[in-house]
Amino acid sequence: MSFIPVILWTDALVFLLIAVVSVGAWWVRRNPHLLLPWQRVARSSVGMVSLLVLSLFVLVGLLDSLHYRAALPEKSGGQTVYAPEVLSVFDVLASGLRSRTEKTYSAPLAAYLYAKESVETEAGATQRGYPRLKYGAAHLQDPDAQRVGDVVWRTLSGALIGLLVGSLVFFATSKALCRFTSSPAQSEGRGEGESAHSHSLSRQRERGWMGGKMSGSMLISTLILTALIGAIANLATVYHVLGTDKVGQDVLYLSLKSIRTGLVIGTVTTLVMLPFALLLGIAAGYLRGWVDDVIQYLYTVLSSIPGVLLVAAAILMMQVVIEKHADWFETAVERADVRLLCLCLILGVTSWTGLCRLLRGETLKLREMEYIQAAQAFGVSTLRILTRHILPNVMHIVLISVVMDFSGLVLAEAVLSYVGVGVDPTTISFGTMINDARMEMGREPMVWWSLASAFSFMVLLVLAANLFADAVRDAFDPRLNHTGATA
Repeated sequence: MSFIPVILWTDALVFLLIAVVSVGAWWVRRNPHLLLPWQRVARSSVGMVSLLVLSLFVLVGLLDSLHYRAALPEKSGGQTVYAPEVLSVFDVLASGLRSRTEKTYSAPLAAYLYAKESVETEAGATQRGYPRLKYGAAHLQDPDAQRVGDVVWRTLSGALIGLLVGSLVFFATSKALCRFTSSPAQSEGRGEGESAHSHSLSRQRERGWMGGKMSGSMLISTLILTALIGAIANLATVYHVLGTDKVGQDVLYLSLKSIRTGLVIGTVTTLVMLPFALLLGIAAGYLRGWVDDVIQYLYTVLSSIPGVLLVAAAILMMQVVIEKHADWFETAVERADVRLLCLCLILGVTSWTGLCRLLRGETLKLREMEYIQAAQAFGVSTLRILTRHILPNVMHIVLISVVMDFSGLVLAEAVLSYVGVGVDPTTISFGTMINDARMEMGREPMVWWSLASAFSFMVLLVLAANLFADAVRDAFDPRLNHTGATA
């Protein structure tokens, strides 16, 4: 066998999350009342465009979660030996970016190193100058005269190919999306007289106008993104689009590899935090009494401890355990992955207090509503009231808080890595990129592209998540929907 699959702990959690989302989508598709809010999301231009951007990040993260170890050349014994290096499918697809390593810094789209060195001229003399890159613009004979024209031509040709691919992708995905969001009960409410029929026709015309508006914005966004990806991909074959770092690694490759770390920290930590916040927050608000007092005391004490110090202490203790049991891990990647998983667990256990407080306050308000008191008067069980009445009416708070926490966790990883208690130094992440770039900003000439690249990718990821959360919140908040029965 030429390779052996490697399933890391975070990979298993990512696959579990995919399975849960798939089952959830299947269940939503079979229940029209659950499908209705997502149909509203599908009619939101901002929501679908942000979902498109998020899908690109998720695709990169999934490809980077399929790990394997390649087989080494067989020796005379005939036994297959696998390389200690753990690679991913994304590493294979981006092998050109990963393998084209320069000597040191180079600016974006540059043909020369960023620092002067002693260069030998054709006459045999030695002088100070900027040596040519080994891979960047190596195909040009005279970079000073040819580089600008070559960059423009490759950008335009790559963008044209991206536009063609984007058109095909848009029409294929739009058909699949229409098939998913179509409900078997679209005709509900018809047959109740001419007024109901007229109202249904007006709703259909409104949905058609909103669908056309959404399709236009989605088409434009898809073409822009695919054109940009095509241009960057075409340039990346012969240039370092975002430059190189201190050891000559391509910054674009490092930025793309950092996406998986950000997604893992945001999603896994949220999955750990959500059960604590939901169970304790709703229980404190609905049951009140001594249950409320105990839960309030618990999250008040936990909130009073400085979060960074608590996380740092837990991570340092975990790091000592890992170092004492190095024999638990076959490769350095597995060791770094366990540290990443522990970081997610620690952040999840320490970050549920804010959402718990919000859910407690909302549940206290909902508990006094007439329909809740009516259910209590009719003898409905507490569990049924919590699952059928309380939980659906706090989901809009959960959704927006979860995505906001996702954004905060992505930024928290950068802060923790900056102070040295974040992910393993061998793990590529936005935090490690920023940590490595802090000294580069003080040198002369200043190396700015590593920090700018990590910052840009983080902002794009967080912004897309926040905009999609707003669209989902508006669709699920029952107080903002007045057309639920006729949409």
